[in-house]
Amino acid sequence: MDLGQALDEGEDWLRWLEGLELDGQGAADAAGQLAAANDADLVGGPDPAEVNGYPGYWVEVQTRYTVGDTIIPGTENDKAKAHATAVVKPRCDVPVDADPKKPVQLTCDDEKIEIDPDDFDLDDLPDASTFFSVHLAD
Repeated sequence: MDLGQALDEGEDWLRWLEGLELDGQGAADAAGQLAAANDADLVGGPDPAEVNGYPGYWVEVQTRYTVGDTIIPGTENDKAKAHATAVVKPRCDVPVDADPKKPVQLTCDDEKIEIDPDDFDLDDLPDASTFFSVHLAD
């Protein structure tokens, strides 16, 4: 479920902003695109992970090319594999007394955003990158 769906269905959309309702939708596509940009393919995952209390996704990638000539005999046709965990961190400060059924004023990396669950237009919601940052943990 994304933020628009949570708002539209009357769910506790504040939990979504805290990263507690992320479902990983799009994680495989994003990981595959990043791997492809590095001449590799996604070969494992994404699998849910947690790093320092934040949600994340673990993946394994393999290069599309072989290691080529090396000083180790018999490895010239091997492909390199690596794994990584992407961590999703919320960027917004949600007021402690916020009520998901009332308008809420958020601060997302010094940007003020007001969301009114009774009067919102899905097209007016900021991109997910406003609400979350993603970085590699390992």
